[in-house]
Amino acid sequence: MQLRYSFRVYPTTGQRAALARAFGCARVVYNDALRAREDARAAGLPFPRTGDLSKALITGAKKTPERAWLGEVSAVVLQQSLRDLDAAYRNFFDGLKSRRPRMGAPRFKSRKDTRQAVRFTANAKWKITPGGKLSLPKIGDLAVKWSRTLPSTPATVTVVKDGAGRYFASFVIETDPAADLTRMPDTNTVVGIDLGLTHFAILSDGTKIDSPRFLRRAEQKLKRAQQALTRKTKGSENRAKARTKVARAHAQVADVRREFHHQLSTRLIRDNQAVAVEDLAVKALARTRMAKSVHDAGWSQFVTMLEYKAARYGRELIRIDRFEPTSQVCSNCGVKDGPKPLDVRMWTCGACGAVLDRDINAAVNVAKAAGLAVSACGARVRRAPVPAQRSEAGTHPKRPTQPVWEQAGIPGL
Repeated sequence: MQLRYSFRVYPTTGQRAALARAFGCARVVYNDALRAREDARAAGLPFPRTGDLSKALITGAKKTPERAWLGEVSAVVLQQSLRDLDAAYRNFFDGLKSRRPRMGAPRFKSRKDTRQAVRFTANAKWKITPGGKLSLPKIGDLAVKWSRTLPSTPATVTVVKDGAGRYFASFVIETDPAADLTRMPDTNTVVGIDLGLTHFAILSDGTKIDSPRFLRRAEQKLKRAQQALTRKTKGSENRAKARTKVARAHAQVADVRREFHHQLSTRLIRDNQAVAVEDLAVKALARTRMAKSVHDAGWSQFVTMLEYKAARYGRELIRIDRFEPTSQVCSNCGVKDGPKPLDVRMWTCGACGAVLDRDINAAVNVAKAAGLAVSACGARVRRAPVPAQRSEAGTHPKRPTQPVWEQAGIPGL
């Protein structure tokens, strides 16, 4: 299994300039290769091979005055830029053949893109120094904030600059999932999860986890930062600083949301042997009037974390169909009671008379639809008052079949 570990990097002023050159050279080679292939497609010619592009756009271009500055960066960075273009075309064509989700065609990169990245493989001879710094060719030794220990020797390292001006070193690690199972022993508990907006997650055992609403809480701060950006003159240094402030505010919201997802997903995977979730149509929900709240919740990122953590630690994640009527079926008797508006949070089953909490009932049905053995007691089922049968109504005793004096043994008159 391949895992990615990211660490914050703090380059010096000179190293930032060297990284900027590396970002720019990789971007130019990528755009040149994309233009060459698009020109060949327009002319009806076959696509140039990667080897031919490497000879023409890297080796040959370094000898020309217009592209001589490509020699200022590591050749591995430029070669990996061509590999990225190959991957972009491969994903695009596989999407057309329905082998994977549909991806857009490769596009030209801009120096104004919020994310810049370069990748170094083992051929670049990068290394981690004994002092804990990351040594990269033609860049130098970068200071790294090591938050945890790498489990094995990384295969590649990617240096990323995000829109907030932060630098990260991302390592790809090959790990054995069986070696991590000792960290999370087997358990007998299972859980179904119903994702929502008011409550981020409702578990089949009756637990409700409130939605933090990180974006909603930071709206005023984001609004002020965006207003300050619009007042700055286009192309000025102050506008660039204001843009960075807006990006940092959004990055802070994304970071705290990701941390919340990590903590909750780890707890659920650790405490349960099997987890069931509903396969929600997030893209469709993001086009409704609840779009901001849907994006703020980040359901897709959370389910993705559950998926890879379950695979890593030997747990089972089950996705049920999005069209499963989890909110229409009574978890107590299984009778379908029909659709209900969103403002109905408690409802009474017309068949068995059970009073059900809408969210917890849905979580129990999610677990049952996944084939997990859960109890409906988590749905807070309680019996509603049911009229007594005619034969049971009243408190009067039944009329005796024999006279009272005969029951007492007194001779009749």
